[in-house]
Amino acid sequence: LTEVYSSSPALGRYFRSAEVISFSNESSTVFYQLVFSVPPSTEGFMENTMNPDFIRNILRQNIYDED
Repeated sequence: LTEVYSSSPALGRYFRSAEVISFSNESSTVFYQLVFSVPPSTEGFMENTMNPDFIRNILRQNIYDED
């Protein structure tokens, strides 16, 4: 995750760290926390760039690009 988000053109400059919070071997589920340093509030920044769907899509695109 660190490589994915730190190299992202859209989020790389804001990304600070990724940490695994918990991991389940039974269901192969990982919960993680991403830390970003965001600039002072600008119109639309939090709604667009830091939108959870946008952040998930960065990871999805990276997975698709590897296949």
